[in-house]
Amino acid sequence: MPSTRPWPCPPACIPHGQLDVPPNGARIAVAGLVLVRQRPGTAKGVIFITLEDETGISNVIVWRKMYERFRRAVIAGRALKVTGRVQRESGVTHIIAEQIEDISWMLDDLVRPRPTHAAYQP
Repeated sequence: MPSTRPWPCPPACIPHGQLDVPPNGARIAVAGLVLVRQRPGTAKGVIFITLEDETGISNVIVWRKMYERFRRAVIAGRALKVTGRVQRESGVTHIIAEQIEDISWMLDDLVRPRPTHAAYQP
């Protein structure tokens, strides 16, 4: 049965510029370049990640349990796909991470030369 939701549902990613569309608590996926990773000493093991796509930025909260589960992606990923829940507080939208995937390999595909096709010779 097709979804009637006005936003892409996982595994499809929603553009960051449309994060105001899903309601608070909706399960979504976002993907983007990692701009910032923050692990403040006062945050009790919580990591904050800022992702960027061509439409804007998204703020991701990674609780300690999720960090332990997806540690390699959180630490090493240059680009991430994050599936989680939308949380809105005081006009700020966050994604509470439930699953984190390192999609850095996609960046490598962008710079890989594409094969050229020889002109058709009858």
